[in-house]
Amino acid sequence: MNIESANGRQWKSASGLHKVHRMEKRQLGNSDLYVSPMIFGAWAIGGWMWGGTDDAAAIDAIRASIDHGINTIDTAAVYGFGHSEDLVRQAIKGRREKVILATKCGLRWDTEEGSEPWPQPGNDGKPLIIRKNSRPASIAWECEQSLKRLGVDVIDLYQIHRPDMSTPIEESTAALEKLRREGKVRAIGVSNYALPILTRAAATAPLATNQPAYSVIQRGIEKEIIPFCRQKKISIICYSPLERGLLTGAVGPERKLNPTDHRNQHKFFTPENRKRVADALAAIKPIADAHGATFGQTIIAWTIRQPGITAALVGARNVQQAVDNAQALNVSLSADELGKIRAAFDECASVMSR
Repeated sequence: MNIESANGRQWKSASGLHKVHRMEKRQLGNSDLYVSPMIFGAWAIGGWMWGGTDDAAAIDAIRASIDHGINTIDTAAVYGFGHSEDLVRQAIKGRREKVILATKCGLRWDTEEGSEPWPQPGNDGKPLIIRKNSRPASIAWECEQSLKRLGVDVIDLYQIHRPDMSTPIEESTAALEKLRREGKVRAIGVSNYALPILTRAAATAPLATNQPAYSVIQRGIEKEIIPFCRQKKISIICYSPLERGLLTGAVGPERKLNPTDHRNQHKFFTPENRKRVADALAAIKPIADAHGATFGQTIIAWTIRQPGITAALVGARNVQQAVDNAQALNVSLSADELGKIRAAFDECASVMSR
């Protein structure tokens, strides 16, 4: 993995003057794209499954992240059913040259074609059905729609969101490669692919990235996916490093979530599991305090220093969250501290992976 560095500088927000870290940049696979170790994850700002969104705050959060050295934004067509991509377009106006744009295809809500129908409420509350659709014609059509919503001529990284097993993996991957050769995207990747289908996809076209879930309590990819990707020079952009806020300490056992918040149904957010995480966070508090860091910043710093992890997706819904997240890149954990953090969450990882 090649790494570049940028000079440190200062960034001013309403809350004061902040030091911007010396930003290292990491190469995505064998592509010509170099990303910050933290990437702005734009799922939550779409509103879907997150109890709505504040558009103005979301736009400001993206801009603050860019100003703070985060050079990559990861979104998807299905995030808010196009709304997240629309917000990204507004946020990057006049800043396109500073930003690497990543988005995803393969989850359609606007056609009856596709597999594994999944009923969901739309952003307006009306019912709709999401289907997996990675047929070549659908991928090509989705790319055009994302280009329009993002307001760009080329997408830097284009990924299949989830595998559509009703379409041969090779055909879907070849469709991505066709877009790359046509110059509509610069690099291609996949997300949520288990090893057997990831192997088939990688044999079809030069994948730059794989995007799986990974955190200090969700380490399943360490066994097979990370070794395979390192061997094939496929970069891993992991999502949910903070487990949707659970690892920040802000979602303790007593907190009540919005009724429409998807975390109410997630097994990690049972009172018992929230208590386990709270205990583990308490165990690493001396490490966080030693660095003047929050729990979230400490966990992010741990994640991006794990072998095989190129970058971590971290969401923000307002400027303060964006600034706080970016400061995690100033946290330099020792090998001993990295090991202690892993050990503190071993029980959580074991219990919560069942």
